[in-house]
Amino acid sequence: MLDLTYETPKIKTIAGATGDWELVIGLEVHAQVATKAKLFSGASTQFGAEPNSNVAFVDAGMPGMLPVINEECVAYAVKTGLGLKAEINLMSAFDRKNYFYPDLPQGYQISQLYHPIVGTGEVLVEMGNGTARNVRIERIHLEQDAGKSIHDMDPTMSFVDLNRTGVALMEIVSFPDIRGPEEAAAYVSKLRQIMRYLGTCDGNMQNGNLRADVNVSVCRPGDYEKFQETGDFGVLGTRCEIKNMNSMRFIQAAIEHEARRQIAIIEDGGEIVQETRLYDPDKDETRSMRSKEEAHDYRYFPDPDLLPLEIEQAWVDDIAASLPELPDDKKARFIKDFGLSDYDASVLTADVENAGYFEAVADGNDGKLAANWVINELFGRLKKDDKDIGDSPISAARLGQIVALIKSDKISGKIAKDVFEIAYTSDRDPEEIVKTEGMEQVTDTGAIEAAVDEIIAANPDQVEKAKQNPKLAGWFVGQVMKATGGKANPAAVNKLVSQKLNG
Repeated sequence: MLDLTYETPKIKTIAGATGDWELVIGLEVHAQVATKAKLFSGASTQFGAEPNSNVAFVDAGMPGMLPVINEECVAYAVKTGLGLKAEINLMSAFDRKNYFYPDLPQGYQISQLYHPIVGTGEVLVEMGNGTARNVRIERIHLEQDAGKSIHDMDPTMSFVDLNRTGVALMEIVSFPDIRGPEEAAAYVSKLRQIMRYLGTCDGNMQNGNLRADVNVSVCRPGDYEKFQETGDFGVLGTRCEIKNMNSMRFIQAAIEHEARRQIAIIEDGGEIVQETRLYDPDKDETRSMRSKEEAHDYRYFPDPDLLPLEIEQAWVDDIAASLPELPDDKKARFIKDFGLSDYDASVLTADVENAGYFEAVADGNDGKLAANWVINELFGRLKKDDKDIGDSPISAARLGQIVALIKSDKISGKIAKDVFEIAYTSDRDPEEIVKTEGMEQVTDTGAIEAAVDEIIAANPDQVEKAKQNPKLAGWFVGQVMKATGGKANPAAVNKLVSQKLNG
């Protein structure tokens, strides 16, 4: 892998009435495992189904129903852990987390408190401009999701949809290594990117398949360094948790507001109460939801219906051997093999489908030229048409043909844009378009020279001006390109114009 070095980004500070404050942030990201069945039942995980249509007896908490572990969910959790360079625990166990909500029919959630399936790991979060922060993962544990309460269907009643009940979640818990709102959003984006590469979570935040609980506290400059030396969380300030964030933009806004709220309370002589809060994007504020529960409040105990989960190292090794190329490795390879800039490589590897499309375009072609056409022309047009790469009207093979035609000087970059437009809207073969539409570039220097001579002979006054000011030679180039219908080789035209004017 190419060795890419980064500087640590600057810490976000907020100026208060009594001095500067720093932010300390940790996240608990809930990622829905991308399996077709739930964690402990064979019920479907399909999104958008009729309410309460994807519910097995065990999901509904029916008496006598026993949970049965879904092996594929375990495999996906292990795969995610390996993708985050984390320790895989060969022995883990499930616990009951007891609380009572209308959308939790069992009266408890099956989770992993004491023995999670994945231990410590790390993820590199790039912030641009050559900066990145290494965020440590504390743990990943498997747990079942709750259902959904619906309050806006009737003025006097609430409804409960249990379709999500029992869906497998991976809770990815970070250490408090994140130091600003932008870093928090970038961290969630990086987790999403890695899991999409792995195929373990689709990362769809709109559907609730990826959501985050954000823990925020504030401290004075220098206190964080004391925490790093001593491990004493007390110096970081009292944290508050902002629950169920499902938007990168809202994550940033919520952190900013919550930090300023805490600073105002502290500077006014008050104390921060550890609690769970909700963010209201319409009012741009957080509000108290409930006091923050501790583990003992949930009365955790080992689930008596589930034996400890023991997995073999050979099984983990098989999963590790099947891992795809991950984003950081792919980015480094794109820089090394195709000579791309850090920025272009980042754009192209941001999504696994984008990366695959680019590689198909670049196959046998000039990598930099291919990247330019994918990023600027294709991505720009897809954004304009509100399409994803999977819906692209032009295939990677056909865009690759256009890049090859440019590289071989059969068409100019200007003509290539016309070819792209026709191929994008009509699904025609680029080589056939160039041939039938008479778009092939004129490379015959004799024909180009004749056109140059004609333009120069017809504009003696402009020739004199160009001799006095060489920058005006561009006018002749434009006239020749216009006279040849844009088909003349631009490099040849520039060279001949320069020779004629300075000869």
